[in-house]
Amino acid sequence: MDARRLLGEVSRFITVGMAATLVAFVIFNYLLHGWGALDAPMADHAIDAFILANTIGMLVSYRGTRSWAFRHRPPVHADGGRSAYVLINVVTMAIPVVLLWLTRDGLGIENAVADNISANVIGLGLGFSARFWLFRRYVFPSEPALVSAQQIEQ
Repeated sequence: MDARRLLGEVSRFITVGMAATLVAFVIFNYLLHGWGALDAPMADHAIDAFILANTIGMLVSYRGTRSWAFRHRPPVHADGGRSAYVLINVVTMAIPVVLLWLTRDGLGIENAVADNISANVIGLGLGFSARFWLFRRYVFPSEPALVSAQQIEQ
């Protein structure tokens, strides 16, 4: 794969990821910290709030990833790659969840800045890198192979 095409994939994947992250970030912070006079519906459930918010973000991400970021790479699974996509997202969601848990329960730091740095900056950054590689490798592995007439005859 040439560097230009890879750069295009990375750029589109980052754009889709940023949109999905923005959706998840807003939902997470509302659920955990509330807004102004609005109480936080999940104030005592940071990990649950993070998982719920990022599950919604994952739906946004799948649509953008499938139809734009990897549009030239057909999925290799019968379900369009959805099951592998969900599995990879669930597994890589463990990275920011563990960091959020360590910050809150391990270090005892409970504030919006620490929550967002651990889960939404460091955790999602690491998860994002892992997802890009895993999606390219297992969900949308390559462009369709061109088959020559000679290969068909063999």
